[in-house]
Amino acid sequence: MDNRPLAERMRPQSLANVVGQEHLIGKSKIIREIIETKQPTSLILWGPPGSGKTTLARIIAKETEAEFIELSAVTSGKADVVKVIEHAKGNNRLGMKTVLFVDEIHRFNKAQQDAFLPHVEDGTIVLIGATTENPSFEVINPLLSRSRVVVLEPLTKDEVIAIIKRAAKAMKLSGKKLPDSSIDLLAELSGGDARVALSNLELASQLAGTKVISPQIIETAAQTRVPGYDKKGENHYNIISAFIKSLRGSQPTAALYYLARMLQAGEDPKFIARRMVIFASEDIGMAAPAALNLAVSAFLAVERIGLPEAQYNLYHCAVVLAKAQKSREVTEAMNKAMSLAREYPDLPVPLHLRNAPTKLMKDLGYNKDYKWRANFKPNNGFMPDELSDIEFFD
Repeated sequence: MDNRPLAERMRPQSLANVVGQEHLIGKSKIIREIIETKQPTSLILWGPPGSGKTTLARIIAKETEAEFIELSAVTSGKADVVKVIEHAKGNNRLGMKTVLFVDEIHRFNKAQQDAFLPHVEDGTIVLIGATTENPSFEVINPLLSRSRVVVLEPLTKDEVIAIIKRAAKAMKLSGKKLPDSSIDLLAELSGGDARVALSNLELASQLAGTKVISPQIIETAAQTRVPGYDKKGENHYNIISAFIKSLRGSQPTAALYYLARMLQAGEDPKFIARRMVIFASEDIGMAAPAALNLAVSAFLAVERIGLPEAQYNLYHCAVVLAKAQKSREVTEAMNKAMSLAREYPDLPVPLHLRNAPTKLMKDLGYNKDYKWRANFKPNNGFMPDELSDIEFFD
């Protein structure tokens, strides 16, 4: 008898059985190409829970004939990494590839992530990291530059339904035992997470016994009905948009309402905090420069304290940002500067502004007549001659 959880028993063993992620596994797409060429490459799989990160990593290793070794950043330390690397070196000497899969790689600190670099570079391991967090913030740049970041989408409701029906068939559950209304509710409550859907189905089946697996039994198994809010769907973007627009419109009551809805729906608090950090510069800027300090402090508090206590910090920050004076001066100047740099990307830096560490450079006019004192303004200004009349600020 197989005592593994249903979600594990139903895990696809080949690409042909994977549901969803067509943008990665379809014809000529990256993961299919990796498998068909049998050339595993280091990847960072970024996506929500239950979207198939572990499944794809296992299939890549299997189909490219590499040994698959899995570590969890939550429970593994440096000693575990060293042990895996030594094992991989042995494989390498035998001509065998090693795929090291690190689940929740964002939980490894910088030093731990650094430890992978030489072994990824020399081909000892093919590193596949899985993360639910934005790799730009959570994975060190040297590791990102040596890997391909692959974004997984939350499963759609129809895709989750397909997975549930496949599991129901494997469990020999008839349409009478598991009606369409119950399948629909399982998919609705999953939030695009196949593991949640299958776990709820398994528990509901146990609770039902010989009875029909009704929607009421499914709600009991799931404990609570998830608000109509998923991290890909339109409502997610609508609510975060309404939150930002409420801050911009200096409406703290509305901002807190949308903030509460996001938190109650299970939104990542760091996502909300990041958006407020951006808002502090984008929409408040020079009108209240200290707003950025507060927003960054709120983000750090969320990181270090976590929910539920960090709710105080998020609500505090949202109220201040909503009530603060607004200014788009920084944003507008930034956009003008970026546009100007795109239009004139190669203009030489004026000679008098260049560094002059050697005699030859000084003889050529580098740093000529420049004075090291506060607010010194050279006669020739600071911009290239072609842009001397450009000014972003009044």
